[in-house]
Amino acid sequence: MIIGIDIGGSGIKGAPVDVSTGTLSAERYRVETPSPANVTNITTAVRQVVERFGATDRVGVTFPGVVVGGVAKTAANVDISWLEAPVAKLLSAAVDRPATVLNDADAAGIAEITFGAGKGKSGVVVLLTFGTGIGSAVFLDGRLLPNTELGHLEIRGKDAEERASDRIRETKELDWSQWALRLEEYLRHVERLIQPDLIVIGGGVSKKRDKYLHLIDVRTPVVTASLQNNAGIIGAAIAAAG
Repeated sequence: MIIGIDIGGSGIKGAPVDVSTGTLSAERYRVETPSPANVTNITTAVRQVVERFGATDRVGVTFPGVVVGGVAKTAANVDISWLEAPVAKLLSAAVDRPATVLNDADAAGIAEITFGAGKGKSGVVVLLTFGTGIGSAVFLDGRLLPNTELGHLEIRGKDAEERASDRIRETKELDWSQWALRLEEYLRHVERLIQPDLIVIGGGVSKKRDKYLHLIDVRTPVVTASLQNNAGIIGAAIAAAG
């Protein structure tokens, strides 16, 4: 059994995953992301989620930032104590078993490319997750270019995620049509930079496609993630399976 854990800005959720089918083997378990989201609090919360499911050989964990060689290189939506922290080593020690750690959007993208909306798609496929921030995963013919940070592209003098994330939609009390205008502007900017063949929208908003998808007019075909909010959990487990 491989457990996938998804560390998010508001919640940390996990479940055992059947990596041969891309499905959860049990109902996922979620705890609130602690505040502050520092190394001690996050590792404790991850251990709590893993212990919910009992014995397992391996764990895959998503991290909301760039992870290179098991080390956190950015920490946009968690405490700065994570910068340059050996995240894979820390989480492995916390759960007392090997932990594979990767960027959260990359994990969601792996799941969608393997079992979801991007399965069998050639060319450049971009997954964009909209939640506390904006995460991105870029694939060429199914192969991942890791640690892209397209949520930090500049739009009107700000990080894109400070204009078009789901958090901004909620905090600024934007209706769906207002948010769709911001989303469209952002997607057009992504198009100009990398000319994708398909854009997959993930994160919590993937469950609400009827509220905004028909309002977006861009050149690239846009679909929502098939695995929705479970994509990170599933992708983390796939990565841990090797």
